[in-house]
Amino acid sequence: MKTTPVIHTDQVEMHRSGRTGWLRAAVLGSDDAIVSTASLMIGVAAASASKQAIMIAGVAGLVAGAMSMAVGEYVSVSSQRDAEQADIGRENQELATEPQAELQELALIYEKRGLGKELAMKVAQQLSAHDRLGAHLRDELGIDQASLARPMQAAWISAASFAFFATIPIAALLVAPASLRIPLIAVLCLVSLAALGAFGGYLGGAPLGRASLRVTLGGALAMGVTALIGRILGITTG
Repeated sequence: MKTTPVIHTDQVEMHRSGRTGWLRAAVLGSDDAIVSTASLMIGVAAASASKQAIMIAGVAGLVAGAMSMAVGEYVSVSSQRDAEQADIGRENQELATEPQAELQELALIYEKRGLGKELAMKVAQQLSAHDRLGAHLRDELGIDQASLARPMQAAWISAASFAFFATIPIAALLVAPASLRIPLIAVLCLVSLAALGAFGGYLGGAPLGRASLRVTLGGALAMGVTALIGRILGITTG
């Protein structure tokens, strides 16, 4: 007696594209916090400044950077959101005034993807009956209503991640002896950047080594350049 295999259809697939909005803001805020704050503090330290002056530079960089990231993300993502809303409004109007033409347009999109003409029209009709606007936004404009830009979310996540990770070079300064301030700040921050790069690669499904290397090299370059500038200015103005 033959048995029919049971096919389970409740498999849950994990997709990472839904994380794009908040992940971008968090990664950008955390990486920028470490690189900019550490570079600022190392530049000041290279000019032979006192521990108090370096600390003031670090705290000022933290506050200014967090606010700048919040405003920048809000403005940038708001522009994206405005463009999306304009496209949605335009599509709504076209669906209201020219429903048949829009249906033909949707069917043509499915034809170009490989469906036969009759099947493409049936798919367009059934999807339109279920969610006409959603079908056009997704397949005609490439807009997913569940993933629309969120300005406030991007702003607070970016600011919070910046403020949190900017404390790493400040903490390094607090525990470092005077002769090891620059090396300790640089090493601790580069290790943090490498870890963050790998973590971001893991969340995004990218190779961990490549993601880690690119942020670490960028951070090392920024710290090296500001240290050189601080050293030059410290000599010429000292």
